[in-house]
Amino acid sequence: MHNLDVPSVLAIAGGFLIILTAWLPLVLRKLPLSLPIVAVAGGYGLALLFPPSTWRSHNFDLGNLEHVSEIIIIVALMGAGLRIERPFSWRKWQTVWRLLAIAMPLTIGMITIVGHVMLALPLSTALLLGAALAPTDPVLAADVQENPPNEPDGGEVRFHLTAEAGLNDGLAFPFVLLAIDLVFRQGTSVWWTWLLDDVLWGLLCGAAVGFVSGRLFGWLTFKIPRLKLSRTGDGLVALGVASICYGAAQLLHGNGFIAVFISAVTLRSTDRTSDFHGAMAEFSEQVERILMVAVLIIFGMGIGTGLLQPLTGIDIMAAIIILLLLRTAAAGISLIGDRIPVAARWIIAFFGIRGLGTFYYLAFAMNRAQFHDAPRIAAVACLVVLMSVILHGAASTPLMDWVDRRREMAHNRKEASPETKIQDLA
Repeated sequence: MHNLDVPSVLAIAGGFLIILTAWLPLVLRKLPLSLPIVAVAGGYGLALLFPPSTWRSHNFDLGNLEHVSEIIIIVALMGAGLRIERPFSWRKWQTVWRLLAIAMPLTIGMITIVGHVMLALPLSTALLLGAALAPTDPVLAADVQENPPNEPDGGEVRFHLTAEAGLNDGLAFPFVLLAIDLVFRQGTSVWWTWLLDDVLWGLLCGAAVGFVSGRLFGWLTFKIPRLKLSRTGDGLVALGVASICYGAAQLLHGNGFIAVFISAVTLRSTDRTSDFHGAMAEFSEQVERILMVAVLIIFGMGIGTGLLQPLTGIDIMAAIIILLLLRTAAAGISLIGDRIPVAARWIIAFFGIRGLGTFYYLAFAMNRAQFHDAPRIAAVACLVVLMSVILHGAASTPLMDWVDRRREMAHNRKEASPETKIQDLA
């Protein structure tokens, strides 16, 4: 045991799990399980099989976590944007705008209050907890996302969950930056600087870079008659576009996550019928799944070696409240009076999936500032992610199957009775 070659063990385990990323989705399709659940359980099992001291000398530090999770999010946002069939519009995206403009800030505020009042955390630390846990995750939400390009429309629930996850990661980022600012300086000046630089400029610049890059690469790929770069069929192009777009936005101090998602949606709108979108989305998904499995294995190993030890009873209670009540309540409030049916609203509100975005924001902030009680808030956030992986992973297959069946039934009834107006559940 003392001479265990850890890299070799990780290589073998990683190889098996990379293969399983291709096989498991098919096996788990009709089961209340998901690939993230299996990956976390696999990492936890590795920690139980070998002494904790073996792994502690090979820690996956915050710097590595930040960069790897950042890459996964970028790839996931590209894939999610390419799945969006619906053009941008205030009316067709009105449910998404409600979730982004009302539900997410409300969730950040409520989690911050829980952290400040219930957990007695300083405002900066409580705000970091809120910003890290408010956005839904585009990586772990694969089972509830829109169908791949050029497949039948996935319906209202899938569309809104995909679009929300694609945009709210970027919208949470200014609040993470505000939490970092609050650690270093106090006073009202920080609020104006934050509002002008991180919120207004960051979002507008990110959106502009995303739109321009999406148009540019769409023109290069589909609109030059003699070139027709889309004929290559090489999905690797998606990663190139995402990387260039993200890097350009970051250089201009814009929001890179917003830029990547908008560039993907804009690129898709250039020629919606091309099969090349499917190739790009498929390649993005494969890369995303491999990296996701690797991080979740390490997450499971961390749980097995004491990651959650700092938790107290009040911390566990706060984590349960955050996961089960706050997101659902905030999304439910934001969708009052919305045009979609009540059942669809509550399904959307329920799937507040937390995941790798939380890891990224915590690592990003903790690499740049010393937050009070950092191990404790990391443990609270990781507990929320763990519960989300289990709860939402187990619920996604049966719930989405039910939604899809209801949509199909409504569609069949419309076909049988064209004069009868039936509103789809999803």
